[in-house]
Amino acid sequence: MPDWAWSLVGVAGGVLVLWLVLVVVLWVARPDAPGIRALLRLLPDLLRLLRRLAADPTLPRGVRVRLWLLLAYLASPIDLVPDVVPVLGYADDVVVVALVLRSVVRRAGPDAVARHWPGTPDGLVAVLSLAGASGQRGPGASRGRAA
Repeated sequence: MPDWAWSLVGVAGGVLVLWLVLVVVLWVARPDAPGIRALLRLLPDLLRLLRRLAADPTLPRGVRVRLWLLLAYLASPIDLVPDVVPVLGYADDVVVVALVLRSVVRRAGPDAVARHWPGTPDGLVAVLSLAGASGQRGPGASRGRAA
């Protein structure tokens, strides 16, 4: 067999091992179904948020690229864990979205997320919590100290 074929087999094997590790981690973590269901109800607003953030030219290019890649991943029929697997099928999407949102909040700040959020204030709190920014300010928070 040619060298390129062995390389292809190695890459496929690596992807398979990575997928298996993710499945095991998600299985051990056993995300709670009600929490995932609540986040899935936010899906339309979350997709609009991701699209608005990705199109915002004031955000750094790296942030926008990550967001476009995330949108492509979510639109793709190929998932790390197939959606037919109960709970875990959607949990991998939640994990990927949370990781990207954390990087967006770290780089662009929670104010950028709040500025583009199309949903309810409670939904924004949930999204910022998912992004690991629950302790940071959102819209309506004081921007400075009172004199």
